[in-house]
Amino acid sequence: MLLTPSAPLARPIVQDLGASRIREVANAGIGIPDVLPFWFGEPDEVTPAFIRDAAKQALDAGDTFYAHNFGILPLREAIAAYVSSLHGPIDVSRVAVTSSGVSALMLLSQLILNPGDRVVAVTPLWPNLVEIPKILGAEVVDVPLQFGQTWELDLQQLLDALTPGTKAVFLNSPNNPTGWVITRAQQEAILAHCRKHGIWILADDVYERLVYDIAPGGKACAPSFLDIAAPDDRIVSANSFSKSWLMTGWRLGWVVAPPTVMADLGKLIEYNTSCAPGFVQRAGIAAIERGEEVIAHTVARYQAARDFLYDRLNALPGVTSPKPKGAMYLFFRIEGVQGAMGTLDTLDLCKKLVREAKLGLAPGNAFGPEGEGYIRWCFASSLERLEDGVGRLERFLMKR
Repeated sequence: MLLTPSAPLARPIVQDLGASRIREVANAGIGIPDVLPFWFGEPDEVTPAFIRDAAKQALDAGDTFYAHNFGILPLREAIAAYVSSLHGPIDVSRVAVTSSGVSALMLLSQLILNPGDRVVAVTPLWPNLVEIPKILGAEVVDVPLQFGQTWELDLQQLLDALTPGTKAVFLNSPNNPTGWVITRAQQEAILAHCRKHGIWILADDVYERLVYDIAPGGKACAPSFLDIAAPDDRIVSANSFSKSWLMTGWRLGWVVAPPTVMADLGKLIEYNTSCAPGFVQRAGIAAIERGEEVIAHTVARYQAARDFLYDRLNALPGVTSPKPKGAMYLFFRIEGVQGAMGTLDTLDLCKKLVREAKLGLAPGNAFGPEGEGYIRWCFASSLERLEDGVGRLERFLMKR
């Protein structure tokens, strides 16, 4: 009897991964003219010319070969100096360049997680960061932020979830999608608890420079575990050039890790990407060395956009939006929409917005079950585009 071979399939864990619902909404908008896209977390401005020119010059000079696994030394030195200026001394030996911030998160997860490990994540959270541990066979336990005038963390709830035997806690602050920013007191309590129980802290610091309402003379950076950690603490930090320097498409990031794990991290970089492109790394040097004005301009622009969109959304009947303290998103809810539309979830609602209002927003359930009922709006845009978008939402709601 001839046996028919079964169809080739991916691992069950991979099959069970959730596809990106943000991409699903964006794909629904392909081919529809004049859609205003606010679904992705990226600005409506291109990378500054001096950064683009640095890459062009490197290409013209023939910088098209493999680089060191950890990145070229001038960029690692620039990153170490930059991070040290924000958080205190960080030796270059603790810095590794990665091919994007999400690659940094994957590498760090591969570094510390085993199949079956228990990971605690503060949610709602960017789906990539929740799904990466699952790809590696870890179990993810959610601790949800609290909805109010701002999104806030119940610290005791998080500490209670960080039981002995937990391998790691994943924290993204400023947070995508809510704009929540962790406080120094919360960090100190979490660090003390994790030291006691040997729990790793994986900090996604990609939005650390995008913080608002800074007091005169205050630090233009979110609180970081690197501010209070010793080099041998179980703390790893992932960062990226994407947000602060308007470099989303360049795919360049970095890692700060304890010195004892750097050799093993180098192995993982080799087996994942080998190295980041040299000419892209040269652009990274230019961004760090000359980019503080870019960051200051971006923060001022985004704060004005945040304030504008916050006021306009909360003026709409039934719309409630907390005010984000950082990042580049409003995560808001619309009262009564679900009842008025039957059983639609936020994914269906956002697809409907694309089709009927030509407005592209991200569904809250893309960020986990805690995000259901909310919508994310990226405000890294001009006031004119935001005004147009609010008008489209208002007209859509008036028809319901």
